[in-house]
Amino acid sequence: MFANKKVVLGISGGIAAYKAADIASWLTKNGADVRCVMTKHATEFISPVVLQALTGHAVVQEEFVTGPGWGIVHIDTAADADLLVIIPATANIIAKIANGIADDALTSTVLAATCPCMVAPAMNTNMYRNAATQHNLQVLAERGWHILKPACGHLACGTVGEGKLPAVEVIEEEITGLLLPRRDFAGQKVLVTAGPTSEPIDPVRYISNRSSGKMGYAIAEAAVARGAEVVLVSGRTNLQPPKGVRLVNIGSAQQMLEAVLAEYETCDVVIKAAAVADYRVATPADHKIKKTDDTDELVLHLVKNPDILAELGRRKQHQLLVGFAAETNNVEEYAKKKLVKKNTDLLVANDVSRPDAGFDVDTNQVIIFSADGGKITPPLASKRKTADYILDAVQDKLAARSK
Repeated sequence: MFANKKVVLGISGGIAAYKAADIASWLTKNGADVRCVMTKHATEFISPVVLQALTGHAVVQEEFVTGPGWGIVHIDTAADADLLVIIPATANIIAKIANGIADDALTSTVLAATCPCMVAPAMNTNMYRNAATQHNLQVLAERGWHILKPACGHLACGTVGEGKLPAVEVIEEEITGLLLPRRDFAGQKVLVTAGPTSEPIDPVRYISNRSSGKMGYAIAEAAVARGAEVVLVSGRTNLQPPKGVRLVNIGSAQQMLEAVLAEYETCDVVIKAAAVADYRVATPADHKIKKTDDTDELVLHLVKNPDILAELGRRKQHQLLVGFAAETNNVEEYAKKKLVKKNTDLLVANDVSRPDAGFDVDTNQVIIFSADGGKITPPLASKRKTADYILDAVQDKLAARSK
């Protein structure tokens, strides 16, 4: 699969360094030429002998190595590489790279690399959330680095939260996408909606929902990776927009409708992954509503929001329209009804009551229904992988239209 691909695998000094052995083994078994570069502290967690045995190459630990076959170590290591990945990437190595420091073999190799680069951060939750670390990751993202978001879970330090190295399978998916990019959406304009809408009650309060935007952002990222021109219309999230998308920020459902309609005529594919509020406050207050002593209730008069998906279905001409149905019961029944009622070409349904496929988690399992009666049931996977399953279904529809 990766024949003639050279991968530089950097390992820095975190407890998750042992997982680099799995990645090195997988890459090598699939034909890649893997060159490992370790920091001094990384060798405290995993022996270079292990990585050498798995890859068939001596592991670079020092900048100054002499002997047959070696010139300038960091230059030779980076030369002709197809991908450089750092697994795990500690806060320290991320800070060094962001600031252009080259004081060891790994950081010098990074500066010499001209290939696509990726970091997989792994560290204590507070260290990951620290403003300095977030700033450094943003700097790398702006320079074109691929940032693999860490998972949430139990960490080696005993805490629970963000900072865990993602599962090996997730890392493998990301690497595969970088080494073997698919360009089957080249020339296509794809519009993706993501996140929740926010319906104001007064200047400081609003009605919203639990959508994190992760699924929509994953779809936008996958579509860019596969060559599409992507417009991402997003409600409020804590996510960084994928590199290469054009982001349109919105608040309310009405604002989302206006943003989508402004792009709709020139779109080839529209994927409505946003969680749009069904109702809004009829007349939001101009000033903050004050709590009073003479009543224990606040009554809000709600009215229906515009149905964006239905409106797109009515206006549909050449566009391929994909809707989403986030359900908690009778998933297939409700999804099939929505598919017909909203005049979509595909309808992606999932059970958001599941702990592994609901809001604000990194995995999803969907059912993809087609207007022609088809049904696809991909396995539980990362949202990024699920995004590719959805785009595969879209591509099948586009190919069928062109016949």
